Amino acid sequence: MRKEELVEERYGLALARIREIPDESICGGTYRDYFKWMAEFVLLMDQALALVESGRLFQLTMEELKEQNQLLYADILPERYGESYANPDYAVDRLGESIGQMLSFLYAELRSMIPSAFERNRAAMTIRMELLLEAYQFFVCAAQERRKPDAEELRQILYWYVSDYYEAEFEEKTEVLLNADRDFARRIIMESDLSDLRYLYYFGEYITENELGTAAHLSSLSDVEIKKMADTFTEGYRIGFEVTGKDISIKETVAIRYFLGFERVIRQAVHNFDQIGLQSAFYRAGANIFQGRNVHKNGYFGANPNRQYDYDHKEDWALFLDGALAGRRVEAVRNVFERYRELAALYGGPAVVESFGEEPFVPVTKSTACRFSEKQQKLSVENTGQISAVQNEYIRGEEHSFTIIAFPVPQIGARYSEIFDDVVRINTLDYMLYRDIQQKIIDELDKGSTVIVKGRGDNCTDMKVQLHRLEDPLTQTNFENCVADVNIPVGEVFTSPRLTGTEGILHVTRVFLSGLEYRDLRMTFEDGFVTDYSCKNFPDEEECRRYIRDNVLFHHERLPLGEFAIGTNTTAYKIARKYGIEDKLPILIAEKTGPHFALGDTCYSHEEEVRSFNPDGREIVARENEVSALRDTDVSKAYFQCHTDITIPYDELGEISVLTASGEKRVIIQNGQFVLPGCEELNVALRE
Repeated sequence: MRKEELVEERYGLALARIREIPDESICGGTYRDYFKWMAEFVLLMDQALALVESGRLFQLTMEELKEQNQLLYADILPERYGESYANPDYAVDRLGESIGQMLSFLYAELRSMIPSAFERNRAAMTIRMELLLEAYQFFVCAAQERRKPDAEELRQILYWYVSDYYEAEFEEKTEVLLNADRDFARRIIMESDLSDLRYLYYFGEYITENELGTAAHLSSLSDVEIKKMADTFTEGYRIGFEVTGKDISIKETVAIRYFLGFERVIRQAVHNFDQIGLQSAFYRAGANIFQGRNVHKNGYFGANPNRQYDYDHKEDWALFLDGALAGRRVEAVRNVFERYRELAALYGGPAVVESFGEEPFVPVTKSTACRFSEKQQKLSVENTGQISAVQNEYIRGEEHSFTIIAFPVPQIGARYSEIFDDVVRINTLDYMLYRDIQQKIIDELDKGSTVIVKGRGDNCTDMKVQLHRLEDPLTQTNFENCVADVNIPVGEVFTSPRLTGTEGILHVTRVFLSGLEYRDLRMTFEDGFVTDYSCKNFPDEEECRRYIRDNVLFHHERLPLGEFAIGTNTTAYKIARKYGIEDKLPILIAEKTGPHFALGDTCYSHEEEVRSFNPDGREIVARENEVSALRDTDVSKAYFQCHTDITIPYDELGEISVLTASGEKRVIIQNGQFVLPGCEELNVALRE
């Protein structure tokens, strides 16, 4: 029997059994209500699959598509989430602490059948249907034997589901990333009538006025304007290879990540990449335990129906993570990459279009949600590092590149069209002008050994950042002159500082990192490492620390300072103030509106041996620090698999100066203004 036939048979058998569940009362009580709800959801998924396979989906009117889309996601929307089994608070209240957590996870896993139905992936749907049936039979047996369900037995069912299917699911994810022949999204993008906005509903993502409004706005633009945006995006990708001395001709694929509604620009970008010699691959943002659920989306995605839902389930791995499963994950990743070795070698890296403008999100930390134990936190950090090390054997950092650009969505406000036009202007600023001004800043910084950064007003920042010693200042530099290539828009100079001697307090009154808000964030550094941290998001101090450790330190006990930079894009700062959207800027733009400090890996992670040069010909020698230098002796201690930028806005900035070896202070910024000769042009926007 062929694989497809076997899947078809398993799907049919599972579906037939699930159809019977709503009419059965063996479990009784709240368990009966839960499994009835789950069965009805699976039947809804089967209806969605039938709609796609029959072609009837493409005949529905806009109103019918909207209604169907709402039906798929209704249960986790904020107004319904309080009484959803996907909400761990509700599940625990109804089903008990341990079993409630696990059954809430099970429902979250079933919900990942939505994209599978639209992709006609019966195999992915089948394994989740079979998981539901196995869990249901466990409760049926307990009821028949007149005993309470044992939580550990249920955990074992979930554990072996994750263990047994991890390799197959990772292979699915890897193939979509590396193989441009997996063309589900590309066919919609390249073959749809993009003036007929019904196409947005064919992806299977949640669709709101943001996606519809973005697509409608792009439809109103001329071909010339669309091409200008796409050219900036794809040319940045190409230049990223050029400036780092990497050979783009040996690559054949690029993975495009973007937000729905932007298809008109993406279609042009695909044509541009074709001309470069790269095929475009598209992979969907994670929706299940294998791909990871998080507030920050990585892939192509529609609207987030409920960021609290993603936040509640971001550590569901805590239900099963142990040493054996961690080892299984590493083994599976290596097996998959061995099978895809050739495609991995041809992968050029991601090209990313980010969105911004949604309402800021402040999560509620729930005691009912899964959370790693201290032991699991350490194991998770170690396991992530091992998996990353394996991946870097096959997708080598010194051979691939990337580019990132960002655009607003309509939710940013009534002046969306104006803001959009101004963001396009930010993204296409004269990089030659910035290159020359930034070189003056670099020349001044290279005269010193220590950079001083101080806040003003309510900002208590007081940092000393140590620079590497230049053996030959005529041919070497500490700072990269960042123009509009991999990191669009233009506007920063950055370095990987020495850790020893880097110390002080980093403070921001309000900042958004990966979609999460931090109020009065304060971090203390000693010898380049964070030694203490706090914020004022929650009344309880320990809850604040846990929030930072989970979402900024990513479960590491401490992190080094991987980057120090000075943002120079005062135009972006002015535009943010003009529209009052400072709290909505993505870090990609926000990091250019003041100095920023990045926790975690350096900007040259896994590329330390690649020689990099500024436009003036000087080699950037600050490509590593004392931690990344450990890669030759113990690679597990060299990298952290994270890099989080924290920016101090100009209006909170008192001083940036550099101290020479002789102790002379040379000031670059004073009270939020550039005072270094040759940088006067940057102050025009600040004064406006």
